[in-house]
Amino acid sequence: MTDVVPLRRNVRFQLLWIGSAVSQLGSEFTRLAMPLLVLALTGSPGLAGIVAGARTVAFLLVQIPAGVWVDRWDRRRTLITAQGLQAVVSALLATLILIGQVQIWHLVTLAVLDALCAAFIEPVQDTAIRGIVPTTQLHSAYAQEESRTHAAGLIGPPLGGLLYGLGRAVPFVVDTITFLAATIFYILAKVPRRPANQSPASSREDGEERHPVRRGMRREATEAITWLWRRRGLREVTAAVMVLNLLGGAFLIPLIVLVGERGGGALTTGTVLAGLGIGGLAGALLSGRISRLLPPGRLLLVVLTVFGAALAATALPWGPWWPMVPLVFITLSTPSLNVVLNVVIARMVPVEMLGRMGAVLSMGGTALKPFGPVLGGALAAALSGAVALVVLGGLLGATAAVAALSRELRRFTGETAPAGGDAVQPGTNPGLVPE
Repeated sequence: MTDVVPLRRNVRFQLLWIGSAVSQLGSEFTRLAMPLLVLALTGSPGLAGIVAGARTVAFLLVQIPAGVWVDRWDRRRTLITAQGLQAVVSALLATLILIGQVQIWHLVTLAVLDALCAAFIEPVQDTAIRGIVPTTQLHSAYAQEESRTHAAGLIGPPLGGLLYGLGRAVPFVVDTITFLAATIFYILAKVPRRPANQSPASSREDGEERHPVRRGMRREATEAITWLWRRRGLREVTAAVMVLNLLGGAFLIPLIVLVGERGGGALTTGTVLAGLGIGGLAGALLSGRISRLLPPGRLLLVVLTVFGAALAATALPWGPWWPMVPLVFITLSTPSLNVVLNVVIARMVPVEMLGRMGAVLSMGGTALKPFGPVLGGALAAALSGAVALVVLGGLLGATAAVAALSRELRRFTGETAPAGGDAVQPGTNPGLVPE
């Protein structure tokens, strides 16, 4: 029996992780810089929400087609090409800002193009982890992924605010450099081109090549959607996550407005947002312990409740720096939920369906997310930053109360097969159990 290499010595995974970390750090710079740029150009929180919403809409629309194509195409080439194109898009935006010709329609167009690239990058990254990490190390791998996400969230916003203070184009120039660096790391990582049990062509007994049958994008996507629908508990979790992402994605613009109303500048706003990274990094380190205390369904209810209460608490009138404290609690529990759900999905989904299934689950979780920035911008414009945050927190609390009424969600553990005897494809794993 071959000894399993420790995760820290898995060179391909670590190169993939470094590339993702560098890319995400650059994206965190522009996550703050983009709404600040729109507000500087127009003074309209609503337009800032529209730009952010346009990116999410584009990502959502192409997600399932991208998942199908990722399962069909050379995954390594897809990842490298999409990351390289993302660098080109970022460079175009930086150039427009530098020459003083940027307009709102430029920002919307380039945000959409960036989303199209990201729609291909994410499913390849997810399938690559399954291909290069042993099943016994998946929890550690996804915990490290969560650490990357929240570490970037910790240092990215304040650095983004600092870079924006040096010049409007600076965060976007640096973002371009990080995308180029990530492309190099992805080349070195040599992610699997396709699943180990799926070859570009198989041999027939007569010696002729037989290529895999493609049943059409609609049919392949429908197969993945049907698979999800038949998993009781998982479908209820997905519905609750949809609402969580809608309301959770709406708070950024009201928060920026709130800090500005209290006299905070770009650097203050970035530092406040670093609270998300602090809580997320701590939560990622504690994810193993927390996940053993609560099953995924109940953990989701806790996340909804804590998120809502903390969001409402940001409106307390204690100065521009205060929101940083409740933001820490917002992301303290979410990494554990992400890690647990990622491990469950990675273990139970057939490897040849990972791209499609990841896209379907991601789309299910983000179907309402495009409306989040628009909702947040509209609430901040109509009310104020503080009132908008209280409203969003109350809606999250109400969502937790409604979700708690679902027996399937409360009992969801990801460890037992669903009742009902649904049909599955030969060779697939029919239930929420490790393969």
